[in-house]
Amino acid sequence: MADQIAVTARLTDYIRDVSLREDEILRELRAETADLPGGQAMQVPAEEGQLLALLAGLVNARSILELGTFTGYSTLCLARALPAGGRVVTCDITDRWPAIGAGYWDRAGVRDRITLRVGDACATLEQILAEEGPGVFDLVFIDADKANYPRYYELSLALVRCGGLIVVDNTLFFGRVVDPEAQDADTEGIREFNARLRSDERVEISMLAVADGITLARRRPA
Repeated sequence: MADQIAVTARLTDYIRDVSLREDEILRELRAETADLPGGQAMQVPAEEGQLLALLAGLVNARSILELGTFTGYSTLCLARALPAGGRVVTCDITDRWPAIGAGYWDRAGVRDRITLRVGDACATLEQILAEEGPGVFDLVFIDADKANYPRYYELSLALVRCGGLIVVDNTLFFGRVVDPEAQDADTEGIREFNARLRSDERVEISMLAVADGITLARRRPA
């Protein structure tokens, strides 16, 4: 039986050639983001944005929560996947970087589907839970600071409906999760999250060895 293959740069190019459907608006936003400090590392790959849109469609999402907006590439992918009347609530610690994406959201005609919440993510999630109650989102995408992943996950699990999906980015964290010398808060946060999820019977899980590691957690029906 074949094991996981090593994805070389040449193979990545092939995958993008035969499967990626990134249009001009997305390409321009990705290019502008790449020129920012840390932009290439912090932005989701184009094929991951496409996967997010596909997942949103598969769960028939009408209400999506995103933790970590940055310049809004993934936000745009998710908003485009929604039907008329759908919403993306995207959360970031600052409005500096999302302001870059806002013009692209306008060009794509989905600005009215997107609500930006600025501030501490845990406080924002607690506020949404108090305002709207549990189970109000069909899909949650977590891509914020890694040290707080365990806290974000618990709040997200309360906010996603039964049968809904939580998508968690960077769960392999540049390979640092298996480096015993990596003891920083972000790596430890990812390790704690991964270990906790493994035994969490409230969800069905699958960790994908693509991009920087993507974990899918479907909240089990009640």
